[in-house]
Amino acid sequence: MDAGDSLLYHNPRCSKSRQALALLQERGVQPRVVEYLREPPDAAALKRLLAMLGLKPRDVLRRKEAAEAGLDPEMDDAALIAGIAANPAALERPIFVHRGRAVVGRPPERVLELL
Repeated sequence: MDAGDSLLYHNPRCSKSRQALALLQERGVQPRVVEYLREPPDAAALKRLLAMLGLKPRDVLRRKEAAEAGLDPEMDDAALIAGIAANPAALERPIFVHRGRAVVGRPPERVLELL
């Protein structure tokens, strides 16, 4: 399977993200890897990602990082999306996108649900 079929929002410093990538590669899946801290998704990309996940912005917040960025889960969706775009460390990881669907890889084995 080539990278055109899938994408992994990845943080190489995160053990769960590394585990998810290894699980995919073990199954012959070579996703296009986006180090989202270096290449953060913009608000439009986050909206598309949330739609594929079927989640609200507050559902993909990392609590500690969100708090450090001044993001409150009670904020409205637009404010949270803008806040995540400006502070990508607040985004939960990893997120695997495959054939128009997406899943948060927590635990890492969840990425296999899309294969």
